Amino acid sequence: MTRRTVALALALASAGCATTAPDPDAVQSAEALAIAPYAIHEACVKLAAGDRLDWRFASRAPVAFNLHYHDGPSVVLPVTRDASVGDAGVYRAAVAHDYCAMWEAGPGGAVISYRVQPLRGER
Repeated sequence: MTRRTVALALALASAGCATTAPDPDAVQSAEALAIAPYAIHEACVKLAAGDRLDWRFASRAPVAFNLHYHDGPSVVLPVTRDASVGDAGVYRAAVAHDYCAMWEAGPGGAVISYRVQPLRGER
């Protein structure tokens, strides 16, 4: 296990989702959001089983990206991207949790633009 992986695991275990939208169906987005060197930014949403999360981002510098949730003392990372300058996808939640999209900047910091949108399943 690398030092970065250990540090990430500790940070994820000790931190909850930093920014959960007050409206559970709100689109969370940012344009040209600056992230300091080695800092993280999260956008979180509560999903029920069967809900989907439509996510996309672009970055001016490589970032570590993940989509995660906390299950007791464990952190589950269903989506991870290392050293990425952009990606997109739709994730279907198998279990109800607060899911967080997280970006971590490298030594030079990063400027990201993103959109995270919950898509509710049939209830």
